[in-house]
Amino acid sequence: MLKERAEKYYNENYNCAETILHAANDEYHLGLDDEAIRLAAGFGGGMGCGQACGALCGGICAISAALVEDRAHQTPELRAKTTKLVAAFNRILGDTQCKNLMRKYKTPETRCLQTVLLGCEALSEVMEEK
Repeated sequence: MLKERAEKYYNENYNCAETILHAANDEYHLGLDDEAIRLAAGFGGGMGCGQACGALCGGICAISAALVEDRAHQTPELRAKTTKLVAAFNRILGDTQCKNLMRKYKTPETRCLQTVLLGCEALSEVMEEK
């Protein structure tokens, strides 16, 4: 299950974006190699400045990997899926901004694990929709 995979990666000290993408890669058989996963690293911590949550960004990377064969502009369903992920993220977590989510969910013991796990719920909803 996506949440269990994500918890494993997060506990291996990957950031929220890397964690979500790693877990989604395993769960949905995206075929990404380690180099591709590393591309998500800079999205952690809200792109390092508290903006868009890294878990959300990692989820968008996963959706892109699942859908885009060549270019985003040649993938009409991409915009609809990413829009659904943002909506699900807002509904489940109450925000998309890292700095706001950290105030709500981050603890010294678990860091942002709760945000990651809730982000997995949002991503699962979108990835598994028929």
